[in-house]
Amino acid sequence: MAEENWKPKIIAIICNWCSYAGADLAGGARIQYPPDVRAIRVMCTGRVDPLFILKAFQDGADGVLVSGCHFGDCHYLEGNYKCAKRMFLLKSVLKNLGIDDKRLRMTFVSASEGAKWGTVMTDVIKTVKDLGPSPIKEFAK
Repeated sequence: MAEENWKPKIIAIICNWCSYAGADLAGGARIQYPPDVRAIRVMCTGRVDPLFILKAFQDGADGVLVSGCHFGDCHYLEGNYKCAKRMFLLKSVLKNLGIDDKRLRMTFVSASEGAKWGTVMTDVIKTVKDLGPSPIKEFAK
């Protein structure tokens, strides 16, 4: 596939209570952002195991976004704190594996921030496009 025709495969793992509702609000408000993201809804980002993200990269994802409630707003009290710690540690693991840590992003979008969701999506997609296809795809060949 030609480089100019390449479209990134981005997996978004999003919190049911805040980020999913923010994404829904963005859709309802017809906020425009590129459609290059596949969303997976989880009840809480505290449920996100780092192995889920490593598996996403192994299966061909060019980037992964984890998005949850703002600190202090988690419906499960501290799930977003746990996830943030895990993502911080996972970024160093990704570096050691030769994967640019910019391919993994954690954001916090509330249910009322549809416009922010559109901005986050646009930025994540631009960042991954600038980085190009995942190096894992080359290892798989």
